[in-house]
Amino acid sequence: MAKSDVKLIGKWSSPYVTRVKIALNIKSLEYENFEENETFNPKSDILLQSNPVYGKVPVLIHKDKPISESLIIVEYIDETWSSAPSILPSDTYDRAVARFWAAYIDQKWFPPMQSIITVEGEDERKPYFEVLEEVVERMEEAFEKCSKGKPFFGGDRIGYLDIAFGSFLGWLSVIEHEYERKVLVEEKAPNLVKWAERFASDPAVKGLIPETERLVKLSKALQIKWRAAICKK
Repeated sequence: MAKSDVKLIGKWSSPYVTRVKIALNIKSLEYENFEENETFNPKSDILLQSNPVYGKVPVLIHKDKPISESLIIVEYIDETWSSAPSILPSDTYDRAVARFWAAYIDQKWFPPMQSIITVEGEDERKPYFEVLEEVVERMEEAFEKCSKGKPFFGGDRIGYLDIAFGSFLGWLSVIEHEYERKVLVEEKAPNLVKWAERFASDPAVKGLIPETERLVKLSKALQIKWRAAICKK
């Protein structure tokens, strides 16, 4: 397969783009990377042409056909390059469970992180931290059931749910660093703490989760942008 057959439109900071990059690494696929401006100012022509409905990253282009939405892209990669290691569980029930928790993560995990960065004051941040802690509690329980005593949600190797959850570890470290409040702690989530270490050091992931200091700098710029957007409402 030629490298030009697969293109990825993304941003280095996006956990959703990181999901796709991990999936591509698992399948040992080469691809051409198109990096968007961090503030989307302006959005590139290739992004607007490839995802005219939302104008968001990531977008995977395979043989000139665009696919949008990170989890849909991960499933597409898994099904298209099926001869390489599987990403989704082979069992239909296990696949359904993995999809359920991945959807839960998208609904409950990143939105409160964004709110913590956006709002001002410790009291205003408190309810969003509580949501994060609730998610950690539920995912600790999910890990025990899904992993079946193995290193990852997906078993012996990284799978769909590992990718969905683990892609946010960089932004979680920003929240913990900036507001001096640990969310992923061994006392409450011993399995997840060890899992996060294994995930970040896995060959398919290593180097893809952005450095905390770099994300902190970006978060300060985004904080201004997001607060301004709230004021306009």
